[in-house]
Amino acid sequence: MSKRFKALLEKVDAEKQYSVNDAVATVKGLASAKFDETVELSLNLNVDPRHADQMIRGSVVLPNGTGKTVRVAVMAKGTKMDEATAAGADIVGNDDLVEAIQAGNIDFDVLIATPDTMGLVGKIGRILGPKGLMPNPKLGSVSENIKEAVTNAKSGQVEIRNDKDGNIGVSIGKKSFHDDQLLKNFYAILDALEKEKSNNTLKGDLIKNTFVTSSMGVSYKVKLGKSI
Repeated sequence: MSKRFKALLEKVDAEKQYSVNDAVATVKGLASAKFDETVELSLNLNVDPRHADQMIRGSVVLPNGTGKTVRVAVMAKGTKMDEATAAGADIVGNDDLVEAIQAGNIDFDVLIATPDTMGLVGKIGRILGPKGLMPNPKLGSVSENIKEAVTNAKSGQVEIRNDKDGNIGVSIGKKSFHDDQLLKNFYAILDALEKEKSNNTLKGDLIKNTFVTSSMGVSYKVKLGKSI
């Protein structure tokens, strides 16, 4: 443990639950790395991941983006390829894109596919799946509306998905963001979770614990203003 990290720990009250505003301001104020640290939201959910009807999986376009540059690849055919290029996709292809991915050339962060190319995508599912790059209709990455899908991906769309322990971790921006920008992104995630809860069989509160941290910082426990 570095001296810098030990010093940060001394400034954290492990028993305290911070308001959302205080947590965001404190995380930003104590982010001392020499780069623009990412601000992360971590959530411990009241779900049993062994049951499919309790899995949380969706996406949300953060109103202020994530602060990251996202490279988007599109698997399409015919005029949809032109639409993808016009929308700002970094890579557009079909058979040639499959061959590139099979060769290990994965120079993108998001893969979007039109429904008629899912047969091609299936050929590389074993490569895409473990990397979290498999297109999914629920996440908006399988779509006929290529312009919207590319725009969303470029604008800060993030996936909300619990892991095998019922936890979710998602970026809500950068240290350089204004507090208000981070707060709006924070609440956009909560709104999305509230909608996800209404779509499954969960009873009681969905969120058990909430934490905010930065890339090289410590976690601050957050007290939410409402139950979800």
